[in-house]
Amino acid sequence: MLGVLAALSGCSVGPKFTKPEAALPQEWRTHDAAGVSTQSEVDSAWWKSFGDPTLDKLVELAYRQNLPLQQAGLRIVEARAQLSILTGQQYPQVQVAFGSATAVGVSENAANTVLAERHFLDYQLGFDALWELDFWGKYRRGVEAGTAGLLASVADYQSGLVSLSAEVARTYVLIRTFEELIELGQQNVKLQEESLQIAESRFRNGATSELDVAQATTLLESTRATIPQLEIGLEQARNALSTLLGQPVGAVEALLEGPKQIPRAPEQVAVGVPAAVLRRRPDVRSAELYAAAQCARIGVAEAELYPSFTIFGSIGLRASSAGSPSANLFSLDSLFYAVGPRIVFPFLNYGRLKNGVRVEDARFQQLLVNYRNTVLKAAQEVADALVGYVKSQQALTFGRASVKAAQRSVEIAVVQYREGSVDYQRVLDAQRTLLEEQNQLAQTSSSIATSLVALYKALGGGWEVRQGQPIVPEGTQREMERRTDWGDLVSKPRKQETKQEATQSPSPGNQQSAPPENE
Repeated sequence: MLGVLAALSGCSVGPKFTKPEAALPQEWRTHDAAGVSTQSEVDSAWWKSFGDPTLDKLVELAYRQNLPLQQAGLRIVEARAQLSILTGQQYPQVQVAFGSATAVGVSENAANTVLAERHFLDYQLGFDALWELDFWGKYRRGVEAGTAGLLASVADYQSGLVSLSAEVARTYVLIRTFEELIELGQQNVKLQEESLQIAESRFRNGATSELDVAQATTLLESTRATIPQLEIGLEQARNALSTLLGQPVGAVEALLEGPKQIPRAPEQVAVGVPAAVLRRRPDVRSAELYAAAQCARIGVAEAELYPSFTIFGSIGLRASSAGSPSANLFSLDSLFYAVGPRIVFPFLNYGRLKNGVRVEDARFQQLLVNYRNTVLKAAQEVADALVGYVKSQQALTFGRASVKAAQRSVEIAVVQYREGSVDYQRVLDAQRTLLEEQNQLAQTSSSIATSLVALYKALGGGWEVRQGQPIVPEGTQREMERRTDWGDLVSKPRKQETKQEATQSPSPGNQQSAPPENE
C-alpha cells in the first residue's frame, strides 16, 4: 500500500502557469527620428554615456550605500529562507525525539483508582515521526510558489537598481540645472546693473525722466529675487541626493565639485524594439513571477479539497517504578511502538475550502491583469520619454538661435538708449526677453538629459552591472551572522537565482484548473 501511495504522489492539482498575453506595439512611433537607433543593444551602464565622471561616481556610491536598495536585498535573503522552509515541508513534517521522567501520585479519595501502587515514577524515551505524503502536490506547489517568489524578489531588487540609477541621474541633472539658472541670473543682474547706471546717468543729466530709473530698478530687483528661489531648489535637490546615497544632508558638497554644467546627452541613443522591454525590464518580470507564484497557491488550496494520506510512527521505551521488573527502562520489555497510515478527508468543511480556492484564483486573476497593465505602462513610459527626448532635441536648436538673437537685441537696445534714439522700455523688454530665453534654453537642455534618463529607466537599464555583486553589505552580513546562524543564505545565491530563468521571464500562463494530472 505504501508503495502505491508513493507512486501516486507525483500527482498535482491546480492550474499550470503559462505566460499571460500582453499587447505591445511593433515599433516606437519615433523610431526613425534622428539620433535614435533600434538596432543595437541598450547600454547597461547608460549613465556613462553622459561623459560626466561625477555622475559615474554618484551612481556607484548609491549602489553601495542606498538604504531602500539594501532593504530589497534583504528581502531576497528572506525569500531564500522562506523557500527553504517550503522545500523542507516535502519531507516528514514531524520528527520529534522526546523524553520524560514523571513522579505520579494518585489520590486515594478519587473514584476508580484501584491501583496497586499509588506513588511511582514513570519514564519515557522515544521518537515520533509523521509524514503527510504529497499526494496532490500541495507541497510541490508550495515550492513552486516559493521559487517564483524568490525570483520575483530578485527582479524587485533589479528594479530597485534601475530606479536608483535613474533617480540619482535625474537629481544630479536637476542640481546642475539649478546651478546654471543661478549663474544665468547672476549674469543678468550684472547686465541690468550696468543698464541702471546708464539710466541714472541720463536722469542726472536731464536726458530722461525718473521713470527710466524706476523701471530699471524694478527689473533688477525682480531678477535678484529669483536667485534665492533657485537656491532653495538647489539645496533641496542636494538634500535629496544625500538621501539617495544613504548619507545625512550636506554630505554631497565635496562630491559635486567640478564643472557646473548640465550633462550633455550623447548624439546616438539605442532603444531596441518594444518586445525587448519584456525581457529587459525587471518590474515586468516581477509582475509575471508574482502571478506564477499565485498560480501555484491555487494548487495548494485545491489540494485541501482532497483526502490527505499520512504515515505516522512512534517508537520508544517506557518504564515505571510501580513493580520491580518494569523499573528497568532499557530492557527489551520496555519497548513500545506504533506505526501505520492515516487518511483525513475534511468533507464537512468542503464549502469553506472551496471558497479558499476561489480566493486564491481571484488573487491570481488580479495579478494577471496587473501584469498586462505593467506591460502597457512600460510601453507608455518608453514612448513618453522617447518623444520628450526627440522633441527637446529639436527645441534646443531653436532655443540656441533665440538666445543669440536676444543677446544681440540687448546690445542694440542699450546702444540706442545711450544715444537717445529709443526709450528705456525697449531696453527693458530686450533684457527681460534675454533672461527668459536663457532660462528656457537651460530648461530645454535639462529636459533632454532628464528625458534620456527617463528613457533608459523605461527601457529597464542599469541592473546588469550589479550581477554577481553582493546584495547585502559586508557589515550587515557580519551583524546578522553575529545575531543568527544564517549559514550561506546571506552570502550565497540559491541555485534558482543563478539559472538563466532568473534574468528572463518564466514560461508564461493562466490556464484554468484541470483534474489532477501526473507531472
